[in-house]
Amino acid sequence: MTAPDAYTVEPWGLTETSLDLDVLARAESVFALSNGHVGLRANLDEGEPHGLPGTYLNGVFELRPLPYAEAAYGQPESGQSVINVTNGKIIRLLVDDEPFDLRYGDLSEHQRRLDFRDGMLRRRAEWTSPAGRSVRVTSTRLVSLTQRAVAAIAYEVEPLNGPARIVVQSELVANEQLPAWTGDPRASAVMEAPLVAEQHTHNTDAKALLVHQTRFSGLRVAAAMDHEVDCPADFQGEVESDPDQARYSVTTVLQPGQKLRLVKYIAYGWSAARSLPAVRDQVAAALTAARFTGWDGLVNEQRQYLGDFWKRSDIEIDGDMELQQAIRFALFHVLQAGARTEERAIPAKGLTGPGYDGHCFWDTETFVLPVLTFCLPDAVAQALRWRHSTLPLARERASQLGLAGAVFPWRTIRGEECSGYWPAGTAAFHIGADIARAVERYVRASGDIDFERDFGMEILVETARMWRSLGHHDAEGLFRIDGVTGPDEYSAIADNNMYTNLMAQANLRAAADSATRHLHEAGALGVDTEEMAGWRDAAAAMFLPYDDKLGVHCQSEGFTNHEMWDFDNTPPEKYPLLLHFPYFDLYRKQVVKQADLVLAMQVRGDAFTAEEKARNFAYYERLTVRDSSLSACSQAVIAAEVGHLDLAYDYLAEAALMDLHDLGGNTKDGLHMASLAGACIALTAGFGGLRDHDDHLVFRPRLPSGLSRIAFSMMLRRDSLLYVEITPSHATYELRQGDSMTLMHDEEEVEVVRGRPVSRPIPRPVPLERLHQPPGREPARRHAQSGPNVGSGAEPALHDADL
Repeated sequence: MTAPDAYTVEPWGLTETSLDLDVLARAESVFALSNGHVGLRANLDEGEPHGLPGTYLNGVFELRPLPYAEAAYGQPESGQSVINVTNGKIIRLLVDDEPFDLRYGDLSEHQRRLDFRDGMLRRRAEWTSPAGRSVRVTSTRLVSLTQRAVAAIAYEVEPLNGPARIVVQSELVANEQLPAWTGDPRASAVMEAPLVAEQHTHNTDAKALLVHQTRFSGLRVAAAMDHEVDCPADFQGEVESDPDQARYSVTTVLQPGQKLRLVKYIAYGWSAARSLPAVRDQVAAALTAARFTGWDGLVNEQRQYLGDFWKRSDIEIDGDMELQQAIRFALFHVLQAGARTEERAIPAKGLTGPGYDGHCFWDTETFVLPVLTFCLPDAVAQALRWRHSTLPLARERASQLGLAGAVFPWRTIRGEECSGYWPAGTAAFHIGADIARAVERYVRASGDIDFERDFGMEILVETARMWRSLGHHDAEGLFRIDGVTGPDEYSAIADNNMYTNLMAQANLRAAADSATRHLHEAGALGVDTEEMAGWRDAAAAMFLPYDDKLGVHCQSEGFTNHEMWDFDNTPPEKYPLLLHFPYFDLYRKQVVKQADLVLAMQVRGDAFTAEEKARNFAYYERLTVRDSSLSACSQAVIAAEVGHLDLAYDYLAEAALMDLHDLGGNTKDGLHMASLAGACIALTAGFGGLRDHDDHLVFRPRLPSGLSRIAFSMMLRRDSLLYVEITPSHATYELRQGDSMTLMHDEEEVEVVRGRPVSRPIPRPVPLERLHQPPGREPARRHAQSGPNVGSGAEPALHDADL
């Protein structure tokens, strides 16, 4: 089954109608459930076969050494890798002593469906054992968005062709055996048996608990389970535990038409500081609360939470059902990644897989938080408070590098730098400005002045200090930032990267403005008027490289003088280039891994004229190979802005379908959260023309020929909800919460009052000649999808009645 054919196309869910054992790991990522604190990969209930087992707790990691061929000052000595914690998903089934194993017997039906509206994964299977006994198995799994420590599974088994002796074994399993590492640097490092047992307990009913500590990082992890059983026949239940496993077994004999129903409640907790009794009792309390709420209560809470979310956050698309599904899939997973992080990082893969070792990158602030800012602002505040909590480590790193202020890590889980390759890691200083930009955006959109005063300003101040010490004024008075790596990792250690300099410029100005608004708190940080003036001077004198001959901005100083990469003689199988060519060769050629200058035009569009954007985009389009999933979304935004609407549509689809079509070939390691979030940005900022560079939201909407309508909502200052609807001829702005607001439509100032929608015309787009990309790296042309796998929007086959 190829990736595009794996799932039905429907507007509010994702259904897998058959099981392909060769791509289990991919489906385990796609159907993963999370709330930002607990993450469950969509492994089969019975645990085997599996692609990659995965149960994750945000912030739980193990330490591993970072070996170097040669020692060098400032290199991180230890890395952090997310680990597979105690697995509470497993529910094994034996039918007349034969295990329910899909590799044996006959599987006549298998269907799984993820519903975006209630956040539950449903499964239905009909299986005949090698001995000829047939059963129907249904299950529903959820990770609670309202009770952060809790997950639950409702599991049913029913014999179909005669009486059957049924044994159901519900388990907690620690230190599961994992597949061997593939060698792909994008995948996770594997660590065997990272958990050391501390305590295991069970009672005489149906409850059990395991407590472990990570072997080197010293984190304490507890997992507990409890059960409810509904069975029309007599049954026997018993529970047992040992250091790495706990099991609750239910035995009965069922007749056709009778069902054994098991509801399993699972609770997780962890701490770096609290004692064993404290962590154990926390998990026990979460389990008690889940039992008190009950299965129906958890389901109702989940539906209400998601109902509220979709009312304020849905993105509607007319004209492309597959894209509509992909965008809601993206929003759902971005929500899952950030909903309950509560001062923890949002990893690049969320909690859907171990890719990139579970690290958080600049992806979070640049792609994920802009989406959450307008639909789940509390999650943004939590994510930025986590960054604030790591400031002591960032200051320590800056001091180690001989810099003032704070240097945030390129990749991390807890706050320490975990990148062992300094040209792409340590030298990517732009992450400081990315975080600062996220602070500025959140405060402006939410009006949360308390956050700015108590958390945001300190981040802005310390990153501004870093820029002031990293850069310098040259003999002509220009402020230069030399020897850094921008977003394009194929151009490392460059002077005056355009993106970096523009973001640093905004960072310096934002710090001075924030300190001016909060003079008392800024004074407590040692900020004085002289330092603020120095920041403003550096921002005003920032060097922005430009090639007068070509009439384009340089990605970095001298970039346009580099030799062109030989695209014509680079065959398709040699992509991604980083896996087939040495970095030194990439660094000295004109070839772009991912949008860099193009991203600068997206986030600092105020620094470019319309003509500059068009020329720059055309130039860098023929150099960009998109060896990163972070590229297509930004190319979509700028393509739409400069008038290449159908090209923008192609890039939007690439970003949105990155995981559903497994375009990168590594969805098995976890979903691409930045690409998913970027697809939402491509719609709102690309075809919606949304820009938030200042206090007024600006819209410049345009639609490609393939779409007849888009609509989206935005939360503003916590009490306003703006609804935007765009057709090929008009844009309509409606304030559904709040009193009034002012926005810009194209160049016109528009006042929007609640209850009085305002419509404005959209100019007809001028057709442009399609731009060229590197040979073989063109985005797939997008056409509205149709065919036998496209759903009609009717209710799916798998729903609550199946349980």
